[in-house]
Amino acid sequence: MNKIMKTLMLTLLIAIVLGSSGCGKSGPGDNDEGNVTLKSVLPNKIEGVDPGATSDTYSSKVHSHCYETLYTYHYLKRPYEVVPLVADGMPEISDDGTTYTIKIKKGVLYSDDPCFENGKARELVANDFIFAWKRLANIKFRSKNWWIFDDKIVGLDDFREYTKDAEEVDYSRPVEGLQAPDDHTLVIRLTKKWPQILYILAHQPSAPMPPEAVAYYGDDDLMKHTVGTGPFKLNTWHPGSYVEVVRNENYRHATYPTEGEPQDVEAGLLEDAGKQIPFVNRIMWLIIPEDQPRWLQFQQGDVDALGIPKDNFGSAVSADMTLTDEMAERNIDLVTFKDPSTFWLGFNMEDPILGKNMPLRKAISYSINRAKEVEIFWNGRYDMASGFIPPLMKAYNPDIKELGQRYDPDKARELLKEAREIQGGEIPELEISMPGTDTMNRNRGVFLKRCLENIGLKVDVEYTDWPIYLQKISTKSAQLFSSGWIADYPDAENFLQLFYSKNAAPGPNNFNYSSEEFDRIYKKAVAMPDSPERTELYRQAELIVLEDCPAAFITHRVNYMVMHGWLENYKPNVFYNGTGKFRKVDTAERAAY
Repeated sequence: MNKIMKTLMLTLLIAIVLGSSGCGKSGPGDNDEGNVTLKSVLPNKIEGVDPGATSDTYSSKVHSHCYETLYTYHYLKRPYEVVPLVADGMPEISDDGTTYTIKIKKGVLYSDDPCFENGKARELVANDFIFAWKRLANIKFRSKNWWIFDDKIVGLDDFREYTKDAEEVDYSRPVEGLQAPDDHTLVIRLTKKWPQILYILAHQPSAPMPPEAVAYYGDDDLMKHTVGTGPFKLNTWHPGSYVEVVRNENYRHATYPTEGEPQDVEAGLLEDAGKQIPFVNRIMWLIIPEDQPRWLQFQQGDVDALGIPKDNFGSAVSADMTLTDEMAERNIDLVTFKDPSTFWLGFNMEDPILGKNMPLRKAISYSINRAKEVEIFWNGRYDMASGFIPPLMKAYNPDIKELGQRYDPDKARELLKEAREIQGGEIPELEISMPGTDTMNRNRGVFLKRCLENIGLKVDVEYTDWPIYLQKISTKSAQLFSSGWIADYPDAENFLQLFYSKNAAPGPNNFNYSSEEFDRIYKKAVAMPDSPERTELYRQAELIVLEDCPAAFITHRVNYMVMHGWLENYKPNVFYNGTGKFRKVDTAERAAY
């Protein structure tokens, strides 16, 4: 089937989905005040909707609307501020900084679900957090998110050891560092000071999970079923087509923020201050891997906001990087922002060819033309990466461009000679795993292949869909892999933990990198409060990684988003995905489009 025919068939499928679900412009009830739908899009399939089991951005964009954490980030304030979500106020912290006492809001209900008695929801209690965190610790659960609590809470690592040999895990088994004196009080005792704990308690994998849900559905089915306290609940998920969440009928009274930045008033972002949320009844994410069908859906008004595809950038953004007149006349707005992200070509350090051959890894890094990648694939928008700490982070090293990675094919060829000596002959054919089968990934795969072939390497490229790709890197099966990281919280430690040896796959250290010196610095820094001394340790750790070269760091993302004028209360929040509850739709303007 040729590319044009594939695109036409995909467009037809999308039209059928929109029509059948009432989410197209002419869909039933879409523009009624009682049935307002937020229309979004995902470029890849989601892995699932269990916050304890998933760690990818696309899954989080969905389940963060259904599950809530103790804390979150203020929607409007910058710099980012941690605020209570289901916690009733900020924690009480002991003088030695190792005990946190957190009150939980009363009257917070789960969505109704068959797992509860008579199908009626019950109230959120402190033990739901304890259960959820023990579940992360259960080694049989194989959570990718254990790293968030590893060696942090008194007795939780011991519980993890117990689960290794237990035929059936007893979740009532006590953990000294997790106590619930009453239903609405949670006490956490830490093994040592841990300044990042509030960020973790605002991170989606720390969301509570009712034991009844795990008992009723089991771990596998919870990947496709939500039982949370959030403003929405999963209604429909057709893998490869679309995901839809609908309003949780039990959601408590919560309101839109009443404070923000000075410019938020002028932008109209505080016009709904104090009003009850959510404003919409449903959120639908179309799953559209290809750029052009996504752009077509935006142009037709079937998607509210979209990152501009590279091939359409010139039609949306003028030479001075402002919105074109054509777009402005259609009441389309442009939003630009940097996110704390780094993208790379990763090396599996346990691979017998790559892991023991540093000159080979460095040769590959020097072979990648970062400026050409930014020009070809990102319209000159992205920043070139020389290290892994992105420019938005306070710990970013201003000298990293001189100290870090760069494009130098001649240097790459010199290193390849050393690599062949270590290998004892020619380097066997290498394989790059790409995180998708769409045109963009295929073109980037060809680009990377050519970069490596240009210095004399033989390369094959494998293209798989997102869930299969994630499975491959989490099982240490990939040799080289195109990947990246978008920060979960505003601390560069979130990038350093990617290289901590204890976080090896299936944890976030997909490089399976191990360095005693890095680990020593990391463990020292992670216990320190924000300070110039800690920043210096972060930078030292980054230089150690650059010397060992477990990855070729390529870009930091800069976002250019277009959004229809009917989408209101839109402000990017790079650390919180569950922002759909704040968004609003002018249904009359949408209907007139």
